[in-house]
Amino acid sequence: MLVTLCALITALTCVSGVTVVTQKPVLSVSKGETATMDCNLGTVTDSAARWYKQIPGGVPQYVLYGSGFSSPKFTSTHQSTSDYRLIISNVEEGDSAVYYCQTWDGTKLIVTSSSLPPPVLTVFPPSSAELQSDTASLVCLSSQSVPFVDVSWLVAGSPVSSGISTSTAVQRPDQTYQISSSLTIQTSDWNMNKVYTCKQTGQNQHLKSALQSFWYFFVPVYM
Repeated sequence: MLVTLCALITALTCVSGVTVVTQKPVLSVSKGETATMDCNLGTVTDSAARWYKQIPGGVPQYVLYGSGFSSPKFTSTHQSTSDYRLIISNVEEGDSAVYYCQTWDGTKLIVTSSSLPPPVLTVFPPSSAELQSDTASLVCLSSQSVPFVDVSWLVAGSPVSSGISTSTAVQRPDQTYQISSSLTIQTSDWNMNKVYTCKQTGQNQHLKSALQSFWYFFVPVYM
């Protein structure tokens, strides 16, 4: 295992330095379609592109090297000594991931499907035990989601940036993702009857769920 890990790290860092490798940051396609990703290696002309796939919370997995190689799912081609292309055929929900060309920021592939249930966003209040202390936490749970979304909090309609802890997206057996985010507040604030709102934004996806003191309501918003 250690040998494999070291070899992977070496491959990922072999062309680091001042060279700039460019990829499109986000690509969204529907289930069953073909996803095409381009990569420009800049001034690197003596090294073919290496493609890696990484799902949220996972480690990079080797996909293909160079040009002219293919598998039932992946095909690689090149247009010049520095321009390479990765083609993913008949994409499925499980193909949603970040695809790296060499080492840089990668392309986030988001596979959408009408067969998947709509995402659900729910806010849970602090426990009664927590409310006996000085601080308490609200939890926002996003389920049946896509992997690359942003979760944020508002208190009384104003954005907050402190006291927030958001987990990495976790893939479920049905190929959807689950994300949780907590907001730690002063117990005295909870007793002031404020409205706490959790927002999720992503590719063609906008959700809100709000909670006020000891009762809450769920309001999905699609845009």
